[in-house]
Amino acid sequence: MNKIPSVNLLDFLSNSPVDKQKFVDHIGQAYETIGFVALKGHFLEDSLVKSLYSEVKKFFDLTTEQKQNYEVPGIGGQRGYVSFGKESAKGKKEGDLKEYWHFGQFVQNNPELKKEYHKNIEVQELSEFNKVGKETYRMLEKTAKYVLRALAIYLNMNEYYFDNYIHNGNSILRPIHYPPIKEAPKDAERAAAHGDINLITLLMGAQGKGLQVQNHQGEWIDAIAKPDELMINVGDMLSRHTNNKLKSTIHRVVNPPPEKWGTSRYSIPFFMHPISAMDLNVLDNCVDAENPKQFKDITAGEYLNQRIKELGLSKK
Repeated sequence: MNKIPSVNLLDFLSNSPVDKQKFVDHIGQAYETIGFVALKGHFLEDSLVKSLYSEVKKFFDLTTEQKQNYEVPGIGGQRGYVSFGKESAKGKKEGDLKEYWHFGQFVQNNPELKKEYHKNIEVQELSEFNKVGKETYRMLEKTAKYVLRALAIYLNMNEYYFDNYIHNGNSILRPIHYPPIKEAPKDAERAAAHGDINLITLLMGAQGKGLQVQNHQGEWIDAIAKPDELMINVGDMLSRHTNNKLKSTIHRVVNPPPEKWGTSRYSIPFFMHPISAMDLNVLDNCVDAENPKQFKDITAGEYLNQRIKELGLSKK
């Protein structure tokens, strides 16, 4: 495949069983072949997207000293600010050419999970930053819920299989700033080739060139969404849970050509994680004689901790 398939969530939400099944088939087949889709019909209003980008740009325009006040040691970068070059892809020594912020779950009616998760960090200089971030988080979480319902049907499971695992899940909204490049990078990219850790990722801000996906022939193809689309891909948790039936595709953000080094790039992925207690054990209906079990049993929490260490964000 040399392009990203496009689907419309309104088909799944319609009262037409035919349209609903068409969505299920298209998204399932896309995730079996390339692992990415461009999704229309999501729950993000244009006005919310504009407000979020405005607040995000204001935050990254703060001084380095101001931003570093929100960098919390000892939590593996799971909340607040992570400074430039701190994160590297698995197996890479060079840090990615980016800085970012993490909004985490806003837990509802579950004191135990509230204690387990790190608290969200409030930005004092920007009165709307956290409010707009929270609303965006909710709308992307709602969109992700329906995508996972469609995938459950595709896997011949109960439509609501994932619901209890993602309610109050350990999901992350990550506004990223790729600053202007001041000199030729030495073996570093804006985001080196990697697979995502989580169940699925919903990406805002893939309208310009930069994001590339590696297809199963090993070719890198540009993943460019239209302004009204989210780019959504399978993460490693879902891939191992389905015995690699649904593919977690390697992707990267390449550096721009030298004439565009002076420009910033922003993108805002939402990493849909389940609760830590979810078993990621390979599903029985994804194993047969031709596809034996490929992954050992592990919980989502154990797998996340393992991957955070590999990213260089935690030494525990």
